[in-house]
Amino acid sequence: MNNSKYRGVVVPMVTPVTQDGQLDLGAVKRIIDFFAHSGVSPLLMGTTGEGNSVSQADGQLFVETAVKAADGRITIYAGLTGNCFAEQVRQAEVYTALGADVIVATLPTYYALTPEQMYDYYKTLADCITGPLMLYNILATTHMSIPVDVIKRLADHPNIVGLKDSERDLERMAQCIEIAKGRDDFAYFCGWAAQSAHSLELGGNGIVPSTGNFVPEMFQQLFEAAVAGDMETANRLQDETNEIAKIYQKDRTLGQSLTALKVMMQTKGLCEPWMLMPLTRLSMFEERAITLKAQAI
Repeated sequence: MNNSKYRGVVVPMVTPVTQDGQLDLGAVKRIIDFFAHSGVSPLLMGTTGEGNSVSQADGQLFVETAVKAADGRITIYAGLTGNCFAEQVRQAEVYTALGADVIVATLPTYYALTPEQMYDYYKTLADCITGPLMLYNILATTHMSIPVDVIKRLADHPNIVGLKDSERDLERMAQCIEIAKGRDDFAYFCGWAAQSAHSLELGGNGIVPSTGNFVPEMFQQLFEAAVAGDMETANRLQDETNEIAKIYQKDRTLGQSLTALKVMMQTKGLCEPWMLMPLTRLSMFEERAITLKAQAI
């Protein structure tokens, strides 16, 4: 692990909304406080946060509310998605002005991009915005993978501070961690929650587990154990959190798993399981089954 200022547990926070699709500001404050007490930071409007479905106005309100609730206790990562470059630059600048510490951007997804186009996109975005930029690679939703050699080139940009990689490829993970090793200006974050402990053992800087919305303290303990070299404890916590993840992920699509995760969070009084279109709630029967399992933890 290097000495990058960006490290630790970053939870891809759900976006809590009301039945009519309005941002639930009270829930935002509760979740941020829940995270801060566990020592973990949020990634707002990532994949788990339904980032592509959040309006520009709500995105700004979300960042503003989260920053105020965090009150300097934790780092605020703000997700950036979309296909209009000019609008992305404007949003990033607004998020930074509102207090977001890092902008985390996925690739634009309407067109299939060549490696050189991916490089140009991130380089130009990093040149145009004032806040630090983190690359976000997620093949499952963008249907593109940022090549390792492109990441290596981008790591030398003075305004690109790291990579969050959610691709399920162990060889790629090791190669990307090697890029970050030995340098303090580029960090590697593992977005493949089931490999959190392994990525830290290899020298990764941080982890981005969606299950951290429900049990942030377990992932913080996992991180601390791995950094201390106590892999027995880290691997035990990995197995335990993997089992918790199955409650909302098993036999569900990604979209269905997100509302199931909100059902679990509802048992802790954090938010209600309403979703932004096109995602919807599960049946009452499914929600009840999830609630019972979550309450048993």
